[in-house]
Amino acid sequence: MKISYKKLWIRLAEKEISPSTMRKNLNIATGTMTKLRRNEEVALSILLRICDYLDCNIGDICDAIKNKDY
Repeated sequence: MKISYKKLWIRLAEKEISPSTMRKNLNIATGTMTKLRRNEEVALSILLRICDYLDCNIGDICDAIKNKDY
């Protein structure tokens, strides 16, 4: 399975928060932001901080996507 953070970018746009503002407010490393943009795995603790910041649940910012290889 892969992960998609499409919901995160949509939620940020809805709340009119730029990704760079979120990064600065949460003190997220630039490398972690790159992983988020590339739909790569990041630490659960980071996702939980983002959820707290956006006042949402983890399912509101990411989805597990099945690989088509199976």
